[in-house]
Amino acid sequence: MSRHLIAIVSAGAINLAAPAITLAAPTDATEAGITSVILAPSFLSALESLGVKPGGVAPGRLFHRDGKTLAAFPITTGAIDLGALKGEIDHSGGLTLRAGGTRVELTAFAIDIYPHAAPVLTGVVTVNGNFLRRLPLFDLSLAAASVSKHEDWLAIKNVDVTLDPDAAAALSSVFHTSVPAGIGIGTAQVSAVLDDDDRDEGRE
Repeated sequence: MSRHLIAIVSAGAINLAAPAITLAAPTDATEAGITSVILAPSFLSALESLGVKPGGVAPGRLFHRDGKTLAAFPITTGAIDLGALKGEIDHSGGLTLRAGGTRVELTAFAIDIYPHAAPVLTGVVTVNGNFLRRLPLFDLSLAAASVSKHEDWLAIKNVDVTLDPDAAAALSSVFHTSVPAGIGIGTAQVSAVLDDDDRDEGRE
């Protein structure tokens, strides 16, 4: 395991000191890291009112720190071109949502960023062990986000996360209730380790 990934996991959610920069660079591959989300109290209250209990799918996890509830998911692969503002960042682990005898798993998260389209996180939806389909789950707003890059570190901070309408419709159907689209999920941070080999080849 990369020493950089060990540092990220130990910290839980990393804060990079490198200044934000504007980049016009080749595509970087992501080889490891963590995407973490501070879950909004209003979102947790909404789940509680619906009788839905959230949990983690390993190696993702749901945990409490400093009075806040966080979800964290390891980054596995991906590629991002910050100059063109496009890319995909893939993750392992996921979330569970339980109510009564119904268990929904949201896994195989992928952050998709493309020009002229709103960023979105998609995932595979499984209900009681039965595959449903891959859906857009969470809409991502970069309006207040900051980007820092330093050597083989990349941090995208302060990403606003809301529930996508497709996900809201699917959850409403599964749990036989009304789950509102656009509800605030929380604030996300992507802390990625970039592939050393790609960068070294660029210097040759």
